[in-house]
Amino acid sequence: MPEPVFTDDLAAALAGTQRLIRRRLRQGLTGPRLRGAQVELLRLVAANPGLRVSAAAKELCLAGNSVSTLVNQLVAAGLLHREVDPADRRAALLLPTPEAAERLAAWEANRNALVREQVEGLSAVDQAALAAALPALRRLAAGLRGQDEGED
Repeated sequence: MPEPVFTDDLAAALAGTQRLIRRRLRQGLTGPRLRGAQVELLRLVAANPGLRVSAAAKELCLAGNSVSTLVNQLVAAGLLHREVDPADRRAALLLPTPEAAERLAAWEANRNALVREQVEGLSAVDQAALAAALPALRRLAAGLRGQDEGED
């Protein structure tokens, strides 16, 4: 069983790294600033055009009304387009706008460049350790996702 200090350090390192990446990326952005949940929803819709709000809520592990609020914000910002689902006229299909696609592409390119630059500055031993940890981190994420899905 892992020591509590290890798990505390791991959780803090993951959260801190993500927070620092977001902070560094925000410095070079133009246009209105988006919150983390808004970016997550945009990325999900860009990867799955025509996604329903209910499916987005399940994938993001958020309440449907929370996702509806995010959708309304992103529609108002001109980043999402909502269409009526022809199979169920009560449901909406979500589509990214061209502006959203451009912003996401720029954000991802900047994120990849930032992380690449930082990883390249590490020793070969540290780079190998990070690469070796990726499968375990993916399994950790899958376990967390499984827990969220079991709570529905």
